[in-house]
Amino acid sequence: MKVAVIGAGIIGVTTAYELSADGHQVTVFERRGSVAAEASFANAGVIAPGYVTPWAAPGMPAKVLGHLFARHAPVRLRPGMSPATLRWLWAWWRACRLRTYRANRLRMQRLAGYSLERLHHLTRDLKLDYERADGCLVLLRSAHDLTLAQPGLALLAEQAARFELLDAAQCRAVEPGLSPDTALHAGIYLPDDEVGNCRQFAHLLRHEAQRLGARFRFHSDVNRLIPGPQPQLVHTHAPPDNAVLLAAGGNADRRAFADTQPMTPAVASGPITQAFDAVVICNALGAPALLRPHGVKLPLLAVHGHSITAPLRRHETHPDHGPRAGLMDERHKVAISRLGARVRVAGGAEIGGSLHQHDERALATLYKVLHDWFPGTAHLSQVQRWKGARPMLPDGPPVLGRSGVDGVWLNLGHGSSGWALACGSARLLADSLAGRASAIDIEGLGVERLKA
Repeated sequence: MKVAVIGAGIIGVTTAYELSADGHQVTVFERRGSVAAEASFANAGVIAPGYVTPWAAPGMPAKVLGHLFARHAPVRLRPGMSPATLRWLWAWWRACRLRTYRANRLRMQRLAGYSLERLHHLTRDLKLDYERADGCLVLLRSAHDLTLAQPGLALLAEQAARFELLDAAQCRAVEPGLSPDTALHAGIYLPDDEVGNCRQFAHLLRHEAQRLGARFRFHSDVNRLIPGPQPQLVHTHAPPDNAVLLAAGGNADRRAFADTQPMTPAVASGPITQAFDAVVICNALGAPALLRPHGVKLPLLAVHGHSITAPLRRHETHPDHGPRAGLMDERHKVAISRLGARVRVAGGAEIGGSLHQHDERALATLYKVLHDWFPGTAHLSQVQRWKGARPMLPDGPPVLGRSGVDGVWLNLGHGSSGWALACGSARLLADSLAGRASAIDIEGLGVERLKA
């Protein structure tokens, strides 16, 4: 089959690979100049299936309201929210009911476990060499934090996930670089979880997909969808102005970061129409505009998050001065990840903000958490600040499979768990498109869930 994939983030790239591995002729359309140039560019990199859970949970509305005036709030509501954002918050509040939460949590964690298996399979069989490290330590600053973590521990036990509840000394044995000056009461160690460079993985898998015949059309914006037995895409191709590329310099990270910024097209093509046997929409934030004319309304919201990434200082006498793998500061909901010779700190959830305006308070929280646990370990004069838009559905799980529109399929809405769910979602989508039985139960992951 000739299959079009719209979007080349981690979801689009994994989908393109799995479809190519099944023998389809795949063309990927991406509006930026590189894969993983937007939400997948500088995410936390943590893959922790036991902690993949809906943001819509009992008690969350009260927690969000309680954070409104906190200095280091993990969730921020920006003033002047649009009617669409308010409707999304209403749907999210309704999804916080216990029964709904439990169903969605099981769906997400089932998918997360399968996705981790698929990630390991691809990494091993394709010999993908990217920055990664095993293990994740959840840091609990006080006895009160441990009390609040009890429901999470119960969930881990219910899933039969491997974990250890550690005291402060044991935490510092796992992560010797932790500062002794910051209060630490306990920790939850998850040895089967990991951190990995999502963007590096996406670039490696893109090359594997191309080796199988996939074509990537960058700087191509899909404007319209014409459904049918052979759905058609109407797209334009707008290469960036050369001055922008020259300004990015020779550094690959800077060039990719430039790809996330608006570019002035040098020569834009007129509308081009192409027919395919199937279209898979993976560009979540662009999906509503493509589907709305055909009667499909997706309640997707861009929930913004920040990260800072900096090179670690070399320390001859104390080689463990930085993190070894992944950590989560449970109080501030901030992740710290070791990515090769760099450290990344990521977190925060901003509703109603703008992608192009950094929230200095959110960034201050990231700097604080890094300083609390690993003071002086990073070259902060070389820090890279990033803000990304997580495409999130109000109830939590993504949407996979048929869209309800003839010839159009969906793989989107993964929110902050895109990296943790990508490989499994892509394999399930490919199996569904081929009419094969899924490896896991996919109940509740279809678009019909949103219509109920």
